[in-house]
Amino acid sequence: MKSKNYSEKILDVFKKKGFVFSEPDVLLDSNYIIQRSGENFKKLMLTFEDDTGKNMCLRPDLTVAACVKYLKENSRGASKIYYSGQAYRRSNNSKESIINDQVGLEIIGSKKKLSDDKEIINTILKSIDKIKIKNVSINIGDVSLFRQLIDSLNMPERWKLRLIRHFWRPKYFEDLLNRLETNSDIDLITVDFDKKKFSEMKKLNQNQEIAGRKISEILSRFDKKIRDPRSFAEGKKTAKIIREFLKISCPIDQMDKNLNKFFKKNNIKKNIIKNLLPMKNLSKSDYKIIFSTNFGRDIEYYTGMVFDIWASTNKNKQEIARGGRYDNLLKSLGSKKDVSAVGAAINLNNLSRLMQ
Repeated sequence: MKSKNYSEKILDVFKKKGFVFSEPDVLLDSNYIIQRSGENFKKLMLTFEDDTGKNMCLRPDLTVAACVKYLKENSRGASKIYYSGQAYRRSNNSKESIINDQVGLEIIGSKKKLSDDKEIINTILKSIDKIKIKNVSINIGDVSLFRQLIDSLNMPERWKLRLIRHFWRPKYFEDLLNRLETNSDIDLITVDFDKKKFSEMKKLNQNQEIAGRKISEILSRFDKKIRDPRSFAEGKKTAKIIREFLKISCPIDQMDKNLNKFFKKNNIKKNIIKNLLPMKNLSKSDYKIIFSTNFGRDIEYYTGMVFDIWASTNKNKQEIARGGRYDNLLKSLGSKKDVSAVGAAINLNNLSRLMQ
């Protein structure tokens, strides 16, 4: 079955579910993507300067393009849209095309978040059933759980802001946890620089003045900075809790049990399970579904539920769909108020590869 045949069958499901066709712009301000999707997307984008010197790009992602169109049209209230088009981005695999054929759907501006999440997932799964794809597995998470965890922990506000801000950058995030664990409130590169400077200045005449201050006085300030007077005494314990949380991974039908066990063990009073109803409903399906608290950290605009869907044959395995909730994206694109939104896209290129 060719990708066109897949597309027709999938779009038929979208239409029957009440979604209306929309055609997102192909050209976008590249700053929209970099600032809202994160550094991971920047290296994959196809960018150029227009006649005015403005940085533009071919849309690497249809979700952002759909949101830009929603705002351009001054849409009000809930919109249920679907699209069929191409996303343009480089791949880490040199054999893959820069042109990605996709079909997708979005619910923008609706206040029925839980039911909308459920509708997006169910519509995507119904589409996959329609084209008779077998051996399907799903990874699912909710990135808002991390923010709720951090808000509930007893730590300085500066640390909460850092960890939430850099949750999307795993390597730097791990460095932050190491610093938190060792009660170091200063960047390690800065500390190394200060230590070298400290050693050099100790060899000088301590009564010598630099910019009106004795070297002995400067060294005293350096010493305090290196030792970090703003250290957080509970850092080691807090870092351990965060690491333990991010290791939770289990079949979807064990999600409640594992989350409740974690919160009880760490004496965290959080009633968040009710917000995970769309996921809990998936436990009744026949698919292999894995819930993970660490899942969904690769795209910064996600704010809640996030999932991807894989399918396999004897020859290969492909990611065929991906989606999630992104409630902050439209405001960052220029909306004067928060606009709730959730959506997903199916990768037709990968579907074709799957059936080769």
